[in-house]
Amino acid sequence: MGHMSERQTNSAQHKTYKRLCINSEEHQFTCDVCKKCCKWPSSSKVHVCIHRRKQLCTCDECKKTFSHSGALKSHQTTHTVMHPHTCDVCRKSFLYSSYLRVHQRIHTGEKPFTCGVCKKSFSQSGILKVHLLTHTGERTFKCDICKKAFTHHSVLQRHLLIHTGERLFACDTCKKSFNRSSALKLHLCTHSRKWPFTCDVCKKSFKHTRILKVHLRTHTGERPFTCDICKKSFSQSGHMKLHLHTHNRE
Repeated sequence: MGHMSERQTNSAQHKTYKRLCINSEEHQFTCDVCKKCCKWPSSSKVHVCIHRRKQLCTCDECKKTFSHSGALKSHQTTHTVMHPHTCDVCRKSFLYSSYLRVHQRIHTGEKPFTCGVCKKSFSQSGILKVHLLTHTGERTFKCDICKKAFTHHSVLQRHLLIHTGERLFACDTCKKSFNRSSALKLHLCTHSRKWPFTCDVCKKSFKHTRILKVHLRTHTGERPFTCDICKKSFSQSGHMKLHLHTHNRE
């Protein structure tokens, strides 16, 4: 009999595992790293990717990684499918105009979603929903190793890397690796000498939007921080704090 294909082998293994599950008392598969129990082999396979990401789960284009190949394939369409909606500021393009509108808030600083408890604002409704959990105290995602709990599954996944010691995001230029894709993206800017957030006036680029926002005040003359004693105003809160010491010495 000829060799079975990879798909046939995986299918046969799945059926065997499923039959064992039905006949077993606990119906569980245990992770060798963190001892987490999963009911089905497919769930176990996805979980193991948290500890040991395979190359097939990494996007060759942007180095973003995913817990399973299906999520990777879905992501890869963002590189191959035409994106007709382009940001005028950074030229990043999007498949839908709604995605572009959300992205543009990075440049405008717009935060239309406000927390009814503490009045903190956010650029996306999903981020607000996660934030609200900080008020309710609800932390439904728990680390099986150290029992620390988190408000969001993605935060738990990042936390697990502390235990595994894995750095899944590697720089192709210098081979330095990172435990978060966002850290890698910022690092790549050190090679390109161009930060992701650019001033429309002088074209100077910055590492974070908050730094760009402060820089823009050099062009607009805005000074939002005012001393209550002498009414002198400043462009940065740190400058005002230093200024306040001059009154303390008086």
